[in-house]
Amino acid sequence: MSAAAAPIKITVVTDKAKVSPVNHKDRPFPLEWTRNIGIAAHIDAGKTTTTERILFYSGAVHKMGDVHEGNTVTDWMEQERERGITITAAAISCAWNASWGPWKGIKQRINIIDTPGHVDFTAEVERSLRVLDGAVAVFCAVAGVQPQSETVWRQANKYKVPRVAFINKMDRTGADFFRAVSEMREKLKANAHPIFLPIGKEEGFSGLVDLVQNVAYSFDESPDDQLGLNPVTIPIPENMVSQAKEYRDKLIEAVCDFDDVIAEKYLNGEEISVEELLLGVRKATISLQFTGVIPGSAYKKKGVQRLLDCVVNFLPSPIDVPPMVGLDVDGKEVSAIVDDKAKMAGLAFKLWNDPFVGRLVFFRVYTGKLPRGMPVYNPRTRRTERVSRLVLMRAIEREEIDLAYSGDICAVVGVKDVITGDTLCDEDFDIRLEPPSFPEPVISMSIEPNSKADQEKMGMALQRLVAEDPTLRVKTDQDTGQTILAGMGELHLDIIRDRMKREFKVEATAGKPQIAYRETVLKASEAEGKFIRQSGGKGQYGHVVVKLEPNVKGKGVEVINETVGGSIPKEFIKPATDGIYEGTNNGVVAGYPVVDVIVRIVDGSFHEVDSSELAFKMAGIFAFKEAMKKANPILLEPIMGVEVTTPEEYQGDLMGDINRRRGQIQGMENKVGACIITAFVPLELLFGYVTDIRSLSKGRASAGITPSHFEQVPNSLLAKIVETSSKAPART
Repeated sequence: MSAAAAPIKITVVTDKAKVSPVNHKDRPFPLEWTRNIGIAAHIDAGKTTTTERILFYSGAVHKMGDVHEGNTVTDWMEQERERGITITAAAISCAWNASWGPWKGIKQRINIIDTPGHVDFTAEVERSLRVLDGAVAVFCAVAGVQPQSETVWRQANKYKVPRVAFINKMDRTGADFFRAVSEMREKLKANAHPIFLPIGKEEGFSGLVDLVQNVAYSFDESPDDQLGLNPVTIPIPENMVSQAKEYRDKLIEAVCDFDDVIAEKYLNGEEISVEELLLGVRKATISLQFTGVIPGSAYKKKGVQRLLDCVVNFLPSPIDVPPMVGLDVDGKEVSAIVDDKAKMAGLAFKLWNDPFVGRLVFFRVYTGKLPRGMPVYNPRTRRTERVSRLVLMRAIEREEIDLAYSGDICAVVGVKDVITGDTLCDEDFDIRLEPPSFPEPVISMSIEPNSKADQEKMGMALQRLVAEDPTLRVKTDQDTGQTILAGMGELHLDIIRDRMKREFKVEATAGKPQIAYRETVLKASEAEGKFIRQSGGKGQYGHVVVKLEPNVKGKGVEVINETVGGSIPKEFIKPATDGIYEGTNNGVVAGYPVVDVIVRIVDGSFHEVDSSELAFKMAGIFAFKEAMKKANPILLEPIMGVEVTTPEEYQGDLMGDINRRRGQIQGMENKVGACIITAFVPLELLFGYVTDIRSLSKGRASAGITPSHFEQVPNSLLAKIVETSSKAPART
């Protein structure tokens, strides 16, 4: 249900009168002049700074913001500005006139989504890439390909997103453009080729050589042009002529695989024109088998305009990519072909609660057009809702619009019953597009409201936050009664707590959740329970004799009536059974629930006048407790199945760490440069585990944790657990 396979077609239209008939006549930017791109990378590679420079040079903002000053457009949340990181994907639109190429002088609409780089917010990248046509992958020239770069690259491969690479921070000490390109080939298996070469590096980084046009650009840092608005075109420096020829030939060789005209000319030794090479690179990029690489320094305002030219010249428009494919009501494949005149269908890829307009639904229109006031059908709920307002997003600011066309990314106000991944479509075009998929949460914590008023507000806050964030899960622990939040990492949960406090005014205390221990027995025993009370008049009398024995693992608690001869009248068997079940809720070791035992009611006695249901229920509880004390009771702890994927060089450290956590390694397997370790580890020692292994492996290892079984707690730890348990053995 992803994009349908189709031959690569290149659309070059420079005259508005000749645009494709799928465009509506009133459309401000034809589809051919529209780009939907994402900026994605490892944390701290410079995504937000790059986005900020793009917005400035394109005229969308009139003052450049900086991350360290906390005044960027796309990092608008308080938490983002305080921490200097991107937490939520921000959408913004701008326009760009390319300085060269077939679209030179033609204003192009570029819709940009700036995504987070931290692994805890990987869902934001996932859902953004799902609705984009192209991406700019940003890499640090010093650090090269980093762990989250690999994750982002895999996500882009998964959703078949063509991309160009921007090697940022070329001005930093230790910057090495060619090493970064080499790492892209080795670690990402990318067919990466420079489109530009840097002139100088580190402090001496002063320009770019354009391998397609065979010219160079100098970044004049004169006082007259401190903002880098006017790079100067110069001939290729003499000391770089041979290097430029070598890399241009390599670029042409790489493009030959995707363009027969260039291949034929190259083999015949004919000259390849700039226009032919540009279209060849564009075709290669859109094929997903080629990545062009551009060096630059966003912070120092170098190379960003050339990056924008590459976005226009090499990344696809909505009609250059294959149409999205979904399923109709009968499960048959249906294509959502980009066409303003077709019936409307699109994907809700993100929800956000805006303090001024309420719930915003971020929406990509794949086909048709969406006017304000239109009723839209949701195939998941089988309900129709009306779109009350349409807005174009400028990060936190909004621009009201009356109509969204196919290929547009906008926000919808007024639809209530929508979740991330829902398709919204015309009432008579029943299609379900493939939603983005999200990883399972890996870490959890308990959260308790500080007051009754906070409890009511917390319920509403969590409901809204879960609707916004598909990787946040909330549940109530049946054993401890705690509210448990599960998410992608400790930073993720920390941000959620912070948002609850700031946005919803909820004061709450967080702590690690209590572990749900269990109790059982190792041998059989027999005991009796008596409940006799006499205080003048009618008293209480109940007497039950039980046999207790271990049950098969996983069978739970079974209570069997084996009384004979009416020693306990029929009407008192059920109360006695209920009493035994109630007794299993709190064991005698540390007050935890009892599992996997068989209790047989074998005898008892009654009193004609004083016996009652209550008396036999209490007798059942006492009989069970007494029998359990004699049956060698033990405490069981939950054991988790852990699967760690790590580069081989960290294998020894991570195995040692598992052993320190009382883990039992079950096996190891090597797969394409990675080692997969499987083990059983007690849950008690897994809090913070994902964060710990990231530290041990410099962020390159990941872990999957799933519940497996229960095992006996070692005697050396038993006293400590009983002491610290908030539960206590029931009184008998």
